[in-house]
Amino acid sequence: MITSMTGFGNGEASNNGVSVSVEVRSLNSRFLEIFSNLPKKFYFKEFEMRELVKGKMSRGKLNITVSVEYGASVANSAVKANLQLAEAYYTQLQEIRKQLKLKDAVTMEHVLAMPDIFKNTDANDDSSEREWQLIVKAMTTALDKLNNMRLQEGRELSRDLFNRMKNIEKNCERVEQMAQERIPQERQKLREKVAKLFENDEIDPQRLEMEIVLLADKLDISEECVRMRSHIKFFLEALKDKDQAGRKINFLLQEMNREVNTMGSKANDATISQIVVGVKEDLERIREQVQNVE
Repeated sequence: MITSMTGFGNGEASNNGVSVSVEVRSLNSRFLEIFSNLPKKFYFKEFEMRELVKGKMSRGKLNITVSVEYGASVANSAVKANLQLAEAYYTQLQEIRKQLKLKDAVTMEHVLAMPDIFKNTDANDDSSEREWQLIVKAMTTALDKLNNMRLQEGRELSRDLFNRMKNIEKNCERVEQMAQERIPQERQKLREKVAKLFENDEIDPQRLEMEIVLLADKLDISEECVRMRSHIKFFLEALKDKDQAGRKINFLLQEMNREVNTMGSKANDATISQIVVGVKEDLERIREQVQNVE
């Protein structure tokens, strides 16, 4: 079953005052492109996040948004002031003020501007890993929802592609039948041309041979029809294939377009040419749809 490359999924997870929200948006792309905005403290988890995504999908342009919120109790307990360091900074600032004979007093703002006044009390425990596991849980949920949406859209695309391809198949059968019906007419035209040559008593064997070869080539589109039926068969099978079929379908469409062009150039008939133009339009619509197929 084919899968669309566009969709949206979101997931949430929370524990002990920490809430995580993940949103994933996907657009079509020839390759798997991942763009994320992980919180700074989890930058080192970028590779692990990408491996998680690769396990869920193989193509598409993904934008992943991750937000982490902390409850009041968690926020208060996670940060602690280093009072000894602050006192040392204040003492040194006072000393600098005296040495430079500055009139301005040392304020709280000056002290807070110094580095490492506050420290993260969770820096040395496993709280970061617990938060990351919440992110993984929320991201897995978001990716699963995204894939479900992509699969549903893929079913709709599959039905549309199937109907269009069956219509192409019918039109190709019409072209083949009309080409067969034109054989007697073309034979009669050839007889008339040969008769004119005999009237002038000037028969050019090479010219006659060339006319016969050209006629045979124009009338015979059986090879193109056989190949076209084969391509259509594989195309319809690819729609039901469990594996990603986007690239395979693209290749088959290229081959079908080549066969239809050959059929149109050989036909030299207004009605057949009109049908061929319609087939090419359907192939182009299918090609546009397939650009969004994984």
